[in-house]
This record gives sequence, C-alpha cells and structure tokens, in this order.
Amino acid sequence: MGFYDLTVTNAQGEEVSLKNYEGKVVMVVNTATGCGFTPHYKPMEEMYEDFKDRGFDIIDVPCNQFAGQTPGTDEEIHEFCTLKYNTQFPQMKKSDVNGENTIPLFAFLKEHAGFEGFGKGPAALAMNVMAKKNDKNYKDSPDIKWNFTKFIVDRNGNVVKRFEPTEDMKKVRAFVEGIL
Repeated sequence: MGFYDLTVTNAQGEEVSLKNYEGKVVMVVNTATGCGFTPHYKPMEEMYEDFKDRGFDIIDVPCNQFAGQTPGTDEEIHEFCTLKYNTQFPQMKKSDVNGENTIPLFAFLKEHAGFEGFGKGPAALAMNVMAKKNDKNYKDSPDIKWNFTKFIVDRNGNVVKRFEPTEDMKKVRAFVEGIL
C-alpha cells in the first residue's frame, strides 16, 4: 500500500483520497492549538502561500494526544487557526497519531520515516527529557513524540524526510524548496 492509496478524514467528516495530492510535494503534520510549537503555523502558512503554485500542499492533522493541547472541536480548531494564523491549507479531523486508534496515514508515515532524534540545542534537550519521562525507550520507537512532527512526501508519494518539532522551520522550508 502506498501514500496515494490512503484516505484521511477532513474537518467536515468527509473522506479525502490522497490521490488528490499525486504529483505534489506534501507536508503532513500533527498540530495543536495550545502548544509551545503552535507558532509553527505562521511559517507553515508562509510556505503554503509561497509554494502552493509550485505544487506544494500541507495536510494538517490536529491531535490531542500530547498533554491535551488541542482540546477544541474541529470547528473551534479551524477558527483558531484561521483567525490567529490566517491558515488556508487543508485541515483534517482531529485524530490520533499513536496508539490503537492511529489513523492509517500516520501508521504509514511512521513506518517509512522513524524517529531519528530531536537534534541539538535547548529545545531538543527539553524534548529528550520529556520523551524519556513518557517512554524510557522512546528512541527505539517510530511513534510521534510531540505536536508539530512534520513528514515530507515527494511528488511520487515517497516519504523522504521526517522533521521533529524542535527542527528550525527555516530548515524545513529549505528542504521543501529543494525538492519542489
């Protein structure tokens, strides 16, 4: 099964075929409205506006699995994102990205791009401490560790990169621009 064989449910409850994204570079990201990484919406929206005409899209999957940082309804989440960050990219139904209710899209992404670490710096150190508290073997699991983990899928449906939330958004942007 490949990326384009999957579907995801949008915020209106409709199934969206990922075939709709064939030939595009796609960033799939699990998001939250009350997280220290929530400001990532701003550079994500800038990327969307700057690159959408070149074949770039974003699939935003809100998730409440990390410290309950996305407590609202799909409608409330959408309202927050559009009012605070003027987001225009597609937002999906709030979903699980880990555990027994993981949506198939995230099971696929994790299978093709495992966890490689949080990098260096204060945010990375803090995330390592927190992840270890949640799971002492966190380094060995492909599970999503926190909100705003980003997966880049190339124009052929291959998962080519995973960025943890601690990664500088300028690096994410440069990577995406490099494969467009």
